[in-house]
Amino acid sequence: MTASQHIYDRRTVLKAAGTAALGASMAGCLGGSSGAAGERTVLDPPENYERRKDIDLPFPDYGEMLPEATVPAPLHDREVTTTEFVGDRHAMLTFVYTSCTTVCGTLVESLRRVQADSIAEGYADEFAFMPTTFDPETDTEAIIDEYCDRMGVDREVENWYFLRPETPERAREIVDETFGVAYEGGGGHYEHAAVILLVNKDGVVERAYNGGPPKTGAGVDDARTLVEGW
Repeated sequence: MTASQHIYDRRTVLKAAGTAALGASMAGCLGGSSGAAGERTVLDPPENYERRKDIDLPFPDYGEMLPEATVPAPLHDREVTTTEFVGDRHAMLTFVYTSCTTVCGTLVESLRRVQADSIAEGYADEFAFMPTTFDPETDTEAIIDEYCDRMGVDREVENWYFLRPETPERAREIVDETFGVAYEGGGGHYEHAAVILLVNKDGVVERAYNGGPPKTGAGVDDARTLVEGW
């Protein structure tokens, strides 16, 4: 899709952000349910699942398959495919830009909190974390390196992959068109949907926290439940 073909609808951002009122950050519990994709899930559907289905969310929700995209991970000097950990690790993904002064820091902190718990509780090799920038012009390798240090990311355990599309056009293809996470703006200033995906080893979404980070402790609780119930 070319830039001229892509007509950006600002209402998509507001629609995605507005679903926060549905309480998307509800923690789950063991259930062994079957997702819409016909694959196994560990967490029960969120309490608002039926209402969420009616909204036709633009990003993947509970029981749906993780989209696939191959994106450079500059701090690892290689490309990472979002589905490459399927069959091996659970995953958490979010979509941010490092100069954000509002929700992005809390989205990344939610992933970092689960990473810290995974190290403390001995399940670090069960997870991969993939925050992805949609502002590659600003978020250079050096900026991402400094940002990870500032956010307290532990890179020694080798489960944190900060993804950076090569160009703004590629960022649009991946974040907006492939993952359905809407954003608009430029020059280090964006309006965007806030989404975190918790994905199991089968590549099935267990939780899509949207409108903001999960409630305090919910992300860690859901990650632990996922590991313990797998």
